[in-house]
Amino acid sequence: MAREIFNPGFSLFVNVPEGGTTFQPNPNSMVQNDEARGTNHLDFFKFVGRIIGKALHDGQLIDAYFTRSFYKHMLGLSITYDDIEAVDPDYYRTLKWILDNDITDVLDLNFTAELDYFGKKQVVELRAGGAEQKVTQENKHEYVNLVARHVMTNAIRAQIDAFLEGFWDLVPKKLIQIFNDHELELLISGLPEIDVDDLRDHTEYSGYTAASQTIQWFWEVVREMDKQSLALLLQFVTGTSKVPLEGFKALQGISGPQRFQIHKAYGPNARLPSAHTCFNQLDLIEYESKEQLLDRLM
Repeated sequence: MAREIFNPGFSLFVNVPEGGTTFQPNPNSMVQNDEARGTNHLDFFKFVGRIIGKALHDGQLIDAYFTRSFYKHMLGLSITYDDIEAVDPDYYRTLKWILDNDITDVLDLNFTAELDYFGKKQVVELRAGGAEQKVTQENKHEYVNLVARHVMTNAIRAQIDAFLEGFWDLVPKKLIQIFNDHELELLISGLPEIDVDDLRDHTEYSGYTAASQTIQWFWEVVREMDKQSLALLLQFVTGTSKVPLEGFKALQGISGPQRFQIHKAYGPNARLPSAHTCFNQLDLIEYESKEQLLDRLM
């Protein structure tokens, strides 16, 4: 049944980024509305929410992997613009550039965004009168936050609300708020069986080689991890704990097959590892010892 929930033919969920393995509601799911049959797309989302909630309530694992932002909606957590990276990496880079640079006399933007309904573009205002309000250096942070809310919330608000109505019927919100979004994924889908040898055999390096001391320490640390820590590492780097059926040679990224990657990063030893989930990329600096790497990674 979980596979049918994500069946593209039903137009309820879309995988994001395109070609990825995580899902969020389809903003165009209203194509399921049929007055003759008396069906409404939001009824389907409420039903799906009840299925996921029932499985969680009964301790039954289900093959369902959602975007990080959608798990946050289940928990009632705030969404930030950083969550867009896993949904639309190109858009995320654009927003990050806006925040990191002076946009005075560079960009001509207003407080609007576009909706795409099967190829038809519709402009919506991000706030009242937004079409007449310019984005400036002074208000750009508000613009970025409103855009993030639009992409991950407002554009699919009705679908999210319907899903949560069904989900929270079975699993009260206050009972699951002790968990974070990563833990909720593992509660719903379970701990994966991760073959460390397979992962290592299908890892690519940039700035390092397989023989580099930092890489040797990294794999020693990974081999010593328990199942939950391995799952959290995979989530951190790829955005999901899902292991491809064909093994890590079939790991997907934003543009199709994309192997697990470890890139050399630079900075002080206090710097923590970082990741780019759309590229399955882990950035590691050259730590001074295995113990220091373990401390930063965990």
